Amino acid sequence: MISRADFIFTVGYEGTNALVDSRAKRRYAKCDTLELAEAGLLKAAFCSALYNNDAKEQQKLLQWYRDHSEVPADSFESLKPYFAVFDIPDNSIKIKKL
Repeated sequence: MISRADFIFTVGYEGTNALVDSRAKRRYAKCDTLELAEAGLLKAAFCSALYNNDAKEQQKLLQWYRDHSEVPADSFESLKPYFAVFDIPDNSIKIKKL
């Protein structure tokens, strides 16, 4: 499985390669979900909550997002299209650091 840090700092895909922002990964990899959100890394925060698969953490992020955004979000799942992240890639993905 792709690591949490690689998943949350993936900026796109090139075939079966996940393109990872290595600079952001070095700087923010140890941050928890809400710390990422507070730093303005909303997609990374969303990916962190998705990767951790913790309902309480996802609810906290959803509430944070509601408090800091005008985009209506009625559930954590409803945020997936906003970040264009729908699932964690399978084991066949390779990492390419940028």
